[in-house]
Amino acid sequence: MSDGLILGIDPGSIATGYGIIKKDGDRLCFVDAGVIRPGCRRAQGDKDGNNLAKRLECIYAGLGKVIERLAPETSAIEGIFHKNNPRSALLLGHARGVAILAAVHRGLCVYEYSPMEIKKAVVGYGRAEKHQIQQMVKVMLNLQEKVAQDASDALAVAICHANSMRCRRMMVGISSRLNRR
Repeated sequence: MSDGLILGIDPGSIATGYGIIKKDGDRLCFVDAGVIRPGCRRAQGDKDGNNLAKRLECIYAGLGKVIERLAPETSAIEGIFHKNNPRSALLLGHARGVAILAAVHRGLCVYEYSPMEIKKAVVGYGRAEKHQIQQMVKVMLNLQEKVAQDASDALAVAICHANSMRCRRMMVGISSRLNRR
């Protein structure tokens, strides 16, 4: 039974990773992954952050092209986590917003998972390091080489969603069997 293509998104205002996997029964297959890097960084002395709007536009357009090219059936994004720097958290929130909007505008449902949920789903430990996630993504998807870190993180989000959906289906099946008794 094929569950279609899942788009995972690791948002960031400087680099937004995307990864697409295909869930076919219990198998997870790599389809595509990459990083959207808006070329415009905040100009020196630009206190209003005018270039932020351009970066967000690049993220929105880049994800839109990926979705149109590969036609995933659903998407998942890394949820908000606490950052020590309020400005960084705000920039991340903007990037998440346009990533969610890009998916929703193209008809995809968007599921959110915390960084700890993603790490547990891929590595089995909620405080795993980036290199551990990268290595497990490589193993789980039977890749010959590691992919870029932001792309690997996005693939981890997609893997987390695939595993989460499997658990939800199992729970629904158990619940329906119990209700028939």
